[in-house]
Amino acid sequence: MSDLGAQRLQGRVCFVSGGLRGIGLACVERFLAEGAEVVLSDLDAPDSPLAAEVMARLGQAASYVQANVTQESDWQRARDIVQSRHGKLHVLVNNAGTDLTGPVETLSMASWRRIMDINVDGVFLGVKTFTPMLAASGADVRGGSSIINVSSIMGLVGYSEVSAYNASKGAVRLFTKGIAIEFATKKMPIRANSLHPGFVLTPLLNAGFQRWVDAGAAEKPQDLVDVMAAQTPIGRLAEPAELASGVFFLASSDSAYMTGAELVMDGGWTAQ
Repeated sequence: MSDLGAQRLQGRVCFVSGGLRGIGLACVERFLAEGAEVVLSDLDAPDSPLAAEVMARLGQAASYVQANVTQESDWQRARDIVQSRHGKLHVLVNNAGTDLTGPVETLSMASWRRIMDINVDGVFLGVKTFTPMLAASGADVRGGSSIINVSSIMGLVGYSEVSAYNASKGAVRLFTKGIAIEFATKKMPIRANSLHPGFVLTPLLNAGFQRWVDAGAAEKPQDLVDVMAAQTPIGRLAEPAELASGVFFLASSDSAYMTGAELVMDGGWTAQ
């Protein structure tokens, strides 16, 4: 249950990609606590140990669909499932993503294409597929339906040896602004905003730090966590639930006057 004691997403339906882990799972949990019904997607098979454990814990207000965000047919199947189960959609969180690090001259074209497929094409396909349903449902709520595209602080500033990730998350940022203006100009009841997390304690971050350890950059992942925490004004990395609070704000009518905006949640990292 939220700290406010009121379920402010009661009656709303939300879709979260990359919902079995990290920020995505935290968003699912927050939406459920706020009274929403949630459909989440990820790459894992429905009978995989992780999917089974998560879905058993989330309860009947949540449902799962296996989907690869780079495949338009998977998005269309997910839309059909949402339509058949709920008949409406008020919130779309395009959270699924991946990372890529290394000197630019060492990056393969295949690796570049993969990060763009997941981080950029996946967001585009989610918006393209669900826009009609979001538009139809948006008239029922103050501020309309809400699209939240998860970008990154790396979509705002450059960082050494993450140029491909910078490019993909920067594309998410400007794509979000473009659709926000498009929807507003057409008087469609859909808002679109981007979320820009800093360093968050997620499985994706842990995997990335492990690759740096394997490359000899540190003795253990915790050493890199400590370095990033020291570089962050607040002095620590974020927990996924903290980012989910920002996503909830963008999903709710509290942000009814926000569209085309960037919500930066980075402990002051980009303010330096």
